[in-house]
Amino acid sequence: MKQATIILSRDFTVGPVSDRMFGSFVEHMGSVIYNGIYEPGHPTADADGFRRDVLELVRELNLSVIRYPGGNFTSSYRWEDGVGPKELRPVRPDPAWKQIETNQFGLNEFMKWIRLVGAEPILTVNLGTRGIDAARDLLEYCNFAGGTYWSDMRKSHGVPEPYRVRTWCLGNELDGEWQVARKTAEQYGQLALETAKVMKWLDPDIEVVAVGSSSRQISTFPEWDRIVLEHVYEWADYLSIHHYIGKRENDTPTYLAMPLEMERHIEEAIAACDYVKGLLRSNKVMYLSFDEWNVWREPDVPYTPWQTGSPYDWVRFRMEDVLVFGSAMLTLLRRADRIRIACQSLLVNTIPLILTEKGGKAWRNPTFYPFLHVSRYGRGVVLRGLVDSPRYDTKTYTDVPVVDPAAVWNPEMEELSVFAVNRGEEPVVLALDLRDFPQLSFLEHHVVKHERLDAFNTAERPDEIAPRRGAGARVDGGRAEAVLDPYSWNVVRFRTRRA
Repeated sequence: MKQATIILSRDFTVGPVSDRMFGSFVEHMGSVIYNGIYEPGHPTADADGFRRDVLELVRELNLSVIRYPGGNFTSSYRWEDGVGPKELRPVRPDPAWKQIETNQFGLNEFMKWIRLVGAEPILTVNLGTRGIDAARDLLEYCNFAGGTYWSDMRKSHGVPEPYRVRTWCLGNELDGEWQVARKTAEQYGQLALETAKVMKWLDPDIEVVAVGSSSRQISTFPEWDRIVLEHVYEWADYLSIHHYIGKRENDTPTYLAMPLEMERHIEEAIAACDYVKGLLRSNKVMYLSFDEWNVWREPDVPYTPWQTGSPYDWVRFRMEDVLVFGSAMLTLLRRADRIRIACQSLLVNTIPLILTEKGGKAWRNPTFYPFLHVSRYGRGVVLRGLVDSPRYDTKTYTDVPVVDPAAVWNPEMEELSVFAVNRGEEPVVLALDLRDFPQLSFLEHHVVKHERLDAFNTAERPDEIAPRRGAGARVDGGRAEAVLDPYSWNVVRFRTRRA
């Protein structure tokens, strides 16, 4: 049997994991909102129209942040359309997703819903068709206590206390030709700078996220990032990056290796940040907000344009997607020193963690489980492991590790969690050198696997792919061994004690 080894020490760390690494994203896109989290008349809907079956599943994930309202939707959005009496809200066509926006779910509905979830909001302002004035007004509406035009309007809408939103995205993907009111890097950089200045003058406690390149494949990457950062470096707190992993052809080994591109994207974005830091002779470290990331495949339901709540990119993820998604999560963990915010995209019905039927059931897409495990057990300090794994080549990638791991030590709980994806068709023995963790004992082993890589969950068979108990780990002094099944996601956990 093949073997992979990892040496871990509590003294060799990447850094603490930010709580905001465990975020998601909801956008006015397809059936994410309408017939997703919001469906008045559904058998489980509460008085506000929120689906309680979806809410219960969302709460399982223990999300820290949720980004709203977009996404491409933001670049032509009038936020004022989604506040105030619902009967007075305008119905408008949305050019971003070619849908009809009723505005029956808007800012205040989102804020009420996210409080039920228990997460913190991240709001995106429209720097496409709008700009500084609209961003300033929205901040005033959300964060001022009262005594001003927009804050008093919020009170008149039944929200007496300010929301005090901490984190604001300065637009979305404005480098992309698909974006409403696309900008050059110079145009956006100057606009982002002036918007950040005004917003921070109004509320010095907020953080702002500057738009970085929307894709590693776009021709302006990383030059866009450099130019934007030269404008906004001292005013922005984060640079945004987005990354989606899609299967290009019927080649599973290549698909499973594609998170390597995500890793390179992170390294190159960090290099751009650090170049500008040196260029400006700044003492400030620019952190990353990975505020859109996910796997992607062709949707299972066709989209009908110019509707409200028609499914867009409604997809049942397969077992092989679970492995790629898990590797993507571990890629984020391994750069916890520079990634402080991460938002899986999207939460419900669009390449989602949760799927719903209009008027019917809600169930977990199988990618739900790696997110759940890392959210539950990945809070602590990421360890810088020394890894030796069998490797393989494809026609696109060479020297791909068969075992893709990350380890998080929680000193407060005295627990060590080792996450590992086995990308191979054979079982692998994972040998762990844990001599720096005395009085080590095995806690549990979670596995997600299926005999078919094309298996998926349905409303009728919602647990076709679900976690099960693994074979466990054998502990002998400061060493441990666990068997990783072929094509599997694994969480092997230990109790530690201080000497």
